[in-house]
Amino acid sequence: MRKFSKMMIAAPALLASATPALAHPGHDDGTLLSGLIHPFTGVDHLAAMVAVGLWAATRSSRQAWQAPVAFMAALAAGAGLGVAVGAVPGLETMVAASVLILGAMLVMAAQLPSRLALGLIAATGLLHGMAHGVEATGSLPAYFAGFLASSALLHAAGWLAGRSIFARAQGRVVAGLALGATGLALLAA
Repeated sequence: MRKFSKMMIAAPALLASATPALAHPGHDDGTLLSGLIHPFTGVDHLAAMVAVGLWAATRSSRQAWQAPVAFMAALAAGAGLGVAVGAVPGLETMVAASVLILGAMLVMAAQLPSRLALGLIAATGLLHGMAHGVEATGSLPAYFAGFLASSALLHAAGWLAGRSIFARAQGRVVAGLALGATGLALLAA
């Protein structure tokens, strides 16, 4: 229980150390290294990537891979869309709301049909990808290769954390509420 309590205290501090999506650095040179670092520098993206891994931990071993794959595919598509279309009004608000949605999904995991959940996860991935596509400059293939690699790492970290946290009955709900609170804080900012 001590380890669980320490993790729940450390998580908000880690998330609070990052900055909102469209206000943080890391897009200016468009290098592989920038892409690798970037997902760790924004609270909204960090929370969303980990949340997808946490969601995967609520599924069976046969289904766990589906959420990260859906998110990553939509993330890549959204990045291309963001580059092609440019800024969309309210995108930052939608990205912040996606963290709230992912938190709510964890709270309701047992009642949420997998297809609906995967659709919501893909929608959040599309939004996050668009936000990064709008901001990206430089070598886009290198930047997004790094970005996708770090995103996959954060999904895996969320999955591993979820397997540990969710061993306790209240763990999933507490994690979902923490993500929801993060989403609300992002919306209020």
